[in-house]
Amino acid sequence: KMSVPDYMQCAEDHQTLLVVVQPIGIVPEESFFRIYKRISAVSQVNVRDSQRVLYIRYRHHYPPENNEWGDFQTHRKVVGLITITECSSAKEWPQTFEKFHLQKEMYGSTLYDSRLFVFGLQGEIVEQPRTDVAFYPSYDECETVEKRIEDFIESLFIVLESKRLDRATDKSGDKIPLLCVPFEKKDFVGLDTDSRHYKKRCQGRMRKHVGDLCLQAGMLQDSLVHYHMAVELLRSVNDFLWLGAALEGLCSASVIYHYPGGTGGKVGPRRAQGGSLSAEAGNRHRPGAQEVLIDPGALTSNGINADTSAEIGRAKNCLSPEDIIEKYKEAISYYGKYKNAGVIELEACVKAVRVLAIQKRSMEASEFLQNAVYINLRQLSEEEKIQRYSILSELYERIGFHRKSAFFKRIAAMQCAAPSIPEPGWRACYKLLLETLPGYSLSLDPQDFSKGTHRGWAAVQMRLLHELVYASRRMGNPALCVRHLSFLLQTMLDFLSDQEKKDVTQSLESYTAKCPGTMEVITLPDGLKLPPVPFTKLPIVKSVKLLNLPTSLRPHKMKSLLGQNVSTKSPFIYSPIIAHSRGEERNKKIDFQWVQGDVCEVQLMVYNPMPFELRVENMGLLTTGVEFESLPAALSLPAESGLYPVTLVGVPQTTGQITVNGYHTSVFGVFSDCLLDSLPGVKTNGCTVEVIPALPRVQISTSLPRSAHTLQPSSGDEISTNVSVQLYNGETQQLIIKLENIGTEPLEKLEVTAKTVNTKEKLYGDFLSWNLEDTLCQFPLKPGKIATFIVNIKVKLDFSCQENLLQDLSDDGISVSGLPLSSPFRQVVKPRVETKPLNPQESSKVGDFSHVKVRE
Repeated sequence: KMSVPDYMQCAEDHQTLLVVVQPIGIVPEESFFRIYKRISAVSQVNVRDSQRVLYIRYRHHYPPENNEWGDFQTHRKVVGLITITECSSAKEWPQTFEKFHLQKEMYGSTLYDSRLFVFGLQGEIVEQPRTDVAFYPSYDECETVEKRIEDFIESLFIVLESKRLDRATDKSGDKIPLLCVPFEKKDFVGLDTDSRHYKKRCQGRMRKHVGDLCLQAGMLQDSLVHYHMAVELLRSVNDFLWLGAALEGLCSASVIYHYPGGTGGKVGPRRAQGGSLSAEAGNRHRPGAQEVLIDPGALTSNGINADTSAEIGRAKNCLSPEDIIEKYKEAISYYGKYKNAGVIELEACVKAVRVLAIQKRSMEASEFLQNAVYINLRQLSEEEKIQRYSILSELYERIGFHRKSAFFKRIAAMQCAAPSIPEPGWRACYKLLLETLPGYSLSLDPQDFSKGTHRGWAAVQMRLLHELVYASRRMGNPALCVRHLSFLLQTMLDFLSDQEKKDVTQSLESYTAKCPGTMEVITLPDGLKLPPVPFTKLPIVKSVKLLNLPTSLRPHKMKSLLGQNVSTKSPFIYSPIIAHSRGEERNKKIDFQWVQGDVCEVQLMVYNPMPFELRVENMGLLTTGVEFESLPAALSLPAESGLYPVTLVGVPQTTGQITVNGYHTSVFGVFSDCLLDSLPGVKTNGCTVEVIPALPRVQISTSLPRSAHTLQPSSGDEISTNVSVQLYNGETQQLIIKLENIGTEPLEKLEVTAKTVNTKEKLYGDFLSWNLEDTLCQFPLKPGKIATFIVNIKVKLDFSCQENLLQDLSDDGISVSGLPLSSPFRQVVKPRVETKPLNPQESSKVGDFSHVKVRE
């Protein structure tokens, strides 16, 4: 029973000669594979004095029990042996040569020829001419290795050709031997060898065997003829196992004819230098092949003669692409009748799948693969199971069944860490699990999950992410555990139950206690990069709003209060095009300004989606454009809180354009930089604002008590305070106003103006006057300094204008309103329209209510 399947088999392997390359004694692995690579490069050779091409298949390990099936299919027979050894002295040579002979005996019944490559030996022994031994001083001084291999392959061809001619010649009267597979030998003991049935069986099996030899010898047309004859003979005697082999040979020859590029594809990287090409392709596409240069136009593809009838005959005997699959199905059904032919059946399924993949017949290919899954082989080792599931995964990938491919690759990954393995391969398990991600519509980039709807089965994806976390932990890599758990929580939050959310966060906190989560990219040993996972859903941000400074701190463009307003109107241009781009909305410049050195605020409306209290630590703003000192905040959001306002603050240290790009948080021990561009559906009033240089801050106090009510409401641009005083007609009183610079910048300019406000149609006379000369001498007012100026209040009313005025005055009194006695005093309040100086030639302004206005 052949126990070890070759999952890399493809139909064109039937035309190859199998050569085993093995080390003898102690040979460094690196040195062995260095030579093996050079040897296996010689995989296609044009034979001298012949128009045929030989294809060689190299193996550095081959089970001897598989070699016993060489008569059944000759490409399974080891026909060449190349051994590599190191020998440093002449004393070691006899023992080394003896080992070479022992190695030959392992495959002795099938070998055509063998070679021994000896490295390191020098002296008389090296000078003795030998055909089967090649001596080289070192692994660096062996330029003739390829030439030796070409000579070796030519000797294999000579033996192959002699066997083909010997078996193909019809020797009348000679008894044809019965070829058998190992498990059949006991079944034919005692059979009547003279019966017609027995002779047909012998003839049919020999015809099939000759077809194999012709295919290996580069005679495609002859092999097709022999396979057809073998099928007819074997079908007539119901020799199903060998009938299946004849049908498979017919399929292989037809595949070689139809698909000269081979069917191995990327799943068969072992094939080198077009080793999967047919003889026709070898002559047509590789005129520079070893040994002989041949004019492709003078040959037919089988290399027998130039008669065009040969091409016609071959096309007649060749199966069509559709018939190839039907014959494969028939052959596999015959193999299925024999439990000892499980490996043959499995390999035939794999070959058929590769052909169907080229024909783009995915559904039929999946049927062959499904059959291969259920083929019962002996008890496989864990390594063989991993190989089997990995190849099934690659084949499903080739036919476009990505999720099925991921399923088998995941099984292979789990097999790497099976309990029966003494030292589980967690690194191999982790690597295979990563390869399954595309099949489950899963990537490790959180950006892929912020675009549109969720793709794939969330339950399967969560299971896979949990397995990645577990494999990372068993590998001893807590940083990977944190990254995968963070990814699970961020991308699968909507699919986690309340209990799962609690379990995942508890696990995450236990890992981050040892290794905090960061925003750094993690690079794996194979070069794969795992991007950072910011927690944009913990909490969820619904809107971002940049806030204007408090009224007392807002800057205004400086104008003279005593001059006329300059029109700044611009032409109005209407556009029907409305920009809906979130990026344009965020880059929109805001119509207010921030000030260098002042605390600025950004309000976020956030939501806690977790079923428990969410603690957010170290939450602050991310900005670009100017140097900005973010003042982090810590907050605790109730379970499923609904929209909750959070104000983040910071201080711009320089001037210019500042853009709020996002915010940073620390949740469950994971540090996150959350950019607004990656937040879907976030509303914002714009994220770019101008930061102007620092301005002075002034605090104003007066000698009069505050008024209980406001006589005139202030506009949004003003800071006002109201003071009151009661006077008799003709009485005078002083109002002392103190200006204290409480900022860090000097106060350079002071302007005072007054305006008259008419209330209840009462007309009052002039009653305010001041002189700023003494006060302006103290300017510029340095930080911490105080300046004062005095306003004289003198009541002078004319009672002849209205009869009831006296009664009204006794009811209301006379009040003086000081405006803007503001803190800080950095803005210049725009003069109202009704402002009119009463005495332009004097330094004072008189009115019913006086608005005192100060600016830098």
